[in-house]
Parts: sequence; structure tokens; C-alpha cells
Amino acid sequence: MLKNILSLFLQDNCPLCERATSQEICSYCQKQLKSCQLKDTKKFWQGNLPLFVWGEYDGKLKQAIAAFKYDKHPKIGELLGFWLGETWQNYSLIKSKIAPLIVPIPIHKTKEKIRGFNQSDIIARGFCQVTKYPLNTKGLIRIRQTKAMFSLTVEEKEKNIKGAFQLGKSLQNHSLSRPILLVDDIYTTGTTVKEAARILRNKGINVLGVLAVSTPRHLY
Repeated sequence: MLKNILSLFLQDNCPLCERATSQEICSYCQKQLKSCQLKDTKKFWQGNLPLFVWGEYDGKLKQAIAAFKYDKHPKIGELLGFWLGETWQNYSLIKSKIAPLIVPIPIHKTKEKIRGFNQSDIIARGFCQVTKYPLNTKGLIRIRQTKAMFSLTVEEKEKNIKGAFQLGKSLQNHSLSRPILLVDDIYTTGTTVKEAARILRNKGINVLGVLAVSTPRHLY
């Protein structure tokens, strides 16, 4: 009886529903989150910059990403990255015999200082826990702050992100034999990841595609 009482005091509240839980997210919310997973996660793995996306950016998943980024719950991002990695391993989408290097999309150092972390770094760490792929969190650097993208036209977004990235020192001597997978939290129009891929490809680096936790419904 005493052990059961003590366990209640040692539990935290789930950041998504306030239920007591010993996990970062309670089992009820985990079940709801998994219901957001796309039926065909490899649907967009095609074209010049293939995309592998885990779930729909709506409902519980949208709430979880907001709690992760803005309420500072990095463990949520790590869990989402873990699920992304588990799902990725269900497919054989790349032919390279060399494990790809995982490079997260960076945010500007000012925003990272305020938030305390880069959300794509956290997701990538969870992904790499599962896949055992090598990770380089400084492969790309964001050298310029950009405007919020949601209210911009496609042309304005492209102009806004142009020149925002540069190659990190750790990739300047990157072996061209090891390809790269980019990681981001939300894929909308693809403007940001396309610019990141352009910077890498201009240096002769092979970018296999993009991994993302979520995408809005209108894209599929």
C-alpha cells in the first residue's frame, strides 16, 4: 500500500492531458498520437528530394509538437524521432551500403538560445537511437534569421530562406561517399529543406532525401 502511495507522488503529469504518468507522455496520449500516423509514410519518397513523413500535423500530434517546442518538453521530440526511426526501418528505401549521415535542419542561434534546443536535433537523436545512423548536428548552420513562413507566398518563402544556411565546419571535409538524410519537424511546402539540400549538393554532397515527423493534410 505504501509503495503504491509513494509511486503516485513520484509520477508527473502528462503535458498533453494532465493525467498522472511515470512516462513523458501517458499511454492514453501515446495511443492517440499513434493514430495520427500516416497509412503510407513512404508515399512521397520520390522525385528530386524524396520525403519520408511519419504523421499528420493535426489534432494530438499538432498539440504534442507545440508542447515539445514551446513548452520545452524535449523528451516528446525524442519519442517522435524514435517512432520515425522505427517506421523508417520497416522499409528499404535507400540502396546505399553506407549508413547515411543524419543532418538536422538548423534554427538560428538566437532562437535556439531562447528555446533551449533545436527541435530537429532532438528528433534526429531519437531517430538515430533506433537506426544507429551517425548524427551531425552542426552539419548545417543557420547564418541569418528569417521571417515566419506561414503567411508568405511561395515566392516570398523562397526569397526569405535564400542564403540562410551555410555548410558547417564539420562537413567541409565530408567524405563524398557517405550520403546525407535531412531531418525536420514539420514539412509544409518544402522551401526550407530544398534550400538546405541545395547548399549541400552545391558542395558535391549526395542528399538522399528528407525525414519529417509531420505534414499538413493538404499535402497528401
